[in-house]
Amino acid sequence: MTSKPKTAERKRGSGAQFVYSILRDEILDLTLLPGSPIDEIRLSERLSMSRTPIREALVRLASEGLVTTLPNRSTVVANIDFMNLHTFFDAMTLMYRVTTRLAAQFHTPADMAKIRARQAEFAKAVSAQDALSMIATNREFHAEIARAGRNPYYESLCLRLLDEGRRLLRMYYQSFDDQLPSEYVQEHEDLIAAIGARDIGRADSLAETHADQIVRQIQALISRDRRQHIEL
Repeated sequence: MTSKPKTAERKRGSGAQFVYSILRDEILDLTLLPGSPIDEIRLSERLSMSRTPIREALVRLASEGLVTTLPNRSTVVANIDFMNLHTFFDAMTLMYRVTTRLAAQFHTPADMAKIRARQAEFAKAVSAQDALSMIATNREFHAEIARAGRNPYYESLCLRLLDEGRRLLRMYYQSFDDQLPSEYVQEHEDLIAAIGARDIGRADSLAETHADQIVRQIQALISRDRRQHIEL
């Protein structure tokens, strides 16, 4: 008996979810660059699907800030506001610090078990050099820390920043050719240790250091001189 193609099974089984996953991964992996148009007709032909699940997927991607609907009703991949990245970096750094401090103060043993589990998943993704999995598991690691802080407002803001920063994190991993140095994985372990010890001051300091090195790496990548130096 001939087995059916896996992609066909996924399409029939998930519909809009399938389209969403495909586009989300291509956007996060920067295969679809910021500002790139998304043609519903071509996408429908490519995936052999009607436009209804495609539109549903685009609505979901828009709600996550990954695509933008223009006044003429066309859809493009959302731009990254490089000119104002400093405001995002300020907010991200502060949120890392606040949520980590609160986790050190209010965590339960169950919280620590979840945080350690998310870190194990992140370390596995790093070992596999799977950038999209690294982005997803890094998000869940920091989200679990935010939940342990017992402040739903900070948790909500943290999740928003983590989601908005996913393409920047892709650039961060690209700067290492997706081979993240072990010391940066260790930074997560150090955060876990400080939280577990309820050392609020050290947790704050480590969170700031963790954010700072990510920011510096992304800034260096953006400002890198890519001119070709030709001897005349």
